[in-house]
Amino acid sequence: MKKNIWSGMAVRRGLAAVCALAMSATMMAGCGKKDEASGTDAAQSGSEQAQSASEQAQSASEQEQSASEEVFTVGIPQDLDSLDPHIAQSAGTREVLFNIFEGLVKPDENGNLNPAIASEYEISDDATEYTFTIRDNVLFHNGNTVTADDVVASLQRYKDTGASIFEDVASIEKVDDTHVKVTLSTGNTEFLSYCTVAIMPKDIEDAETNPIGTGPYKFVSRTAMENLVVEKFDDYWDTDNAAHIKNVEFKVEANPDNIVADLEGGSIDMYARVTSSQAGQLSDSFDIYEGEMNLVQALYVNNAVAPFDNELVRQALCYAIDPQEIMDFVSDGAGVEIGSAMFPSFGKYFDESLNDTYNQDVDKAKELLAQAGYPDGFTFTVKVPSNYTPHIDTAEVIAEELEAIGVTVKIQKIEWNTWLEDVYGNKDYEATVVGFDASTLNASALLYRYTSDAHNNMFNYSNADYDKAFAAAQATVDDAEQVEYYKECERILSETAAAIYIQDLPEFVALNSKYTGYTFYPLYVQDIAKIKLAE
Repeated sequence: MKKNIWSGMAVRRGLAAVCALAMSATMMAGCGKKDEASGTDAAQSGSEQAQSASEQAQSASEQEQSASEEVFTVGIPQDLDSLDPHIAQSAGTREVLFNIFEGLVKPDENGNLNPAIASEYEISDDATEYTFTIRDNVLFHNGNTVTADDVVASLQRYKDTGASIFEDVASIEKVDDTHVKVTLSTGNTEFLSYCTVAIMPKDIEDAETNPIGTGPYKFVSRTAMENLVVEKFDDYWDTDNAAHIKNVEFKVEANPDNIVADLEGGSIDMYARVTSSQAGQLSDSFDIYEGEMNLVQALYVNNAVAPFDNELVRQALCYAIDPQEIMDFVSDGAGVEIGSAMFPSFGKYFDESLNDTYNQDVDKAKELLAQAGYPDGFTFTVKVPSNYTPHIDTAEVIAEELEAIGVTVKIQKIEWNTWLEDVYGNKDYEATVVGFDASTLNASALLYRYTSDAHNNMFNYSNADYDKAFAAAQATVDDAEQVEYYKECERILSETAAAIYIQDLPEFVALNSKYTGYTFYPLYVQDIAKIKLAE
């Protein structure tokens, strides 16, 4: 059945309905003038029409109210790893908590950082002091007003978790009742993007079971491995961006084979990141929004485990694969090839020329393997999260491509929580296929994890030149110079084959056509406040 594919944020629906309403209104206005000249009968007719119109309006209002009471159900691929925004790790968790929590600033769909809990801010010339003015009359979901003390406590709480992006924070202090100043030990022009850190009440006792934020939705309940329920926060400070739908459930859909059936059956109304195949199976009851996932999908290898501790082996794998062939199989050709740890929506940092560092060359790949001491190839295991079909499909294509150079790939599908613990946490793996996103709107969010001593360096990658370039990027307050240092980091990752980089996956979002308003962000975000009933 034919589908309508809507691209990015350029979705426009309901035009025909609007025109039909306008035509109907014009016709009724003309009839009213004619009846007015007909005396008593016309007046009676007009009265009846007015009564009918009033009844129709009331009926429409009642229908709208009834619809607003319905539960809008969003399918998510895995359970949340935490409801505490200061310790949550998974991108899938952060994109949900975006609806509950806000920081001093907040990203929008265009990649801007807009004032949020802070109504304004000042940055010193050397980028070591950031002073924030706390917005008046912002309420927490418990009804209390946000104060400077809450902001100080929240930022300090986040720093105390050991968060790497707050390592250089020397002090967090309350200047007065409406101002908070953050002082850094070294200048950092990117620090504003880190200030999306969730602001919570200073006396919050258990954010894990009773999360309290300031966002357009407030927490109602959570059942582990099943769902998270939220409802519209009626006292949300940003009335222009308040939620339209009252009741929302994020429902765990751990089995990708059930997604189409659950959408069509009505148990879920929306699912982000359906595959192109799943999108094609859906009926005309759904609109498909197409964008990019804004992540770096790759075959990530453990650089500390043989044979991947050998740069020649990693380079051989890069020459053996064809990203376009992978995209053709996984997403009908959609997606954007990437040659390093950066995706295109981070415009000034993205270096498209790195896509050509390795063009598929099977003979070159075999030659490098022979030089590395593996003339007959080798066998390794790829651990892939079982709830992410695109990553599984990608691993299967890679396995076929590597056969040409004598390398055998065993694919092991594991549950998401197991992947988090074993692969991400304990680095117990040879290789994996996943995608890494950026938690904040800056290049270091993607590149920091490759520094030798990074706490989240699950790749065990270590390169002195890389560390030096990254440190230089962090130290400068000159934007152009910083961009060049970050691009140097990307070149080093590409040339040393820190991973076998593939693509920024396409994102297909299935939304029941009863609703509209889905909006893509340059970060992992599901902004449910923008979803509303279609007219």
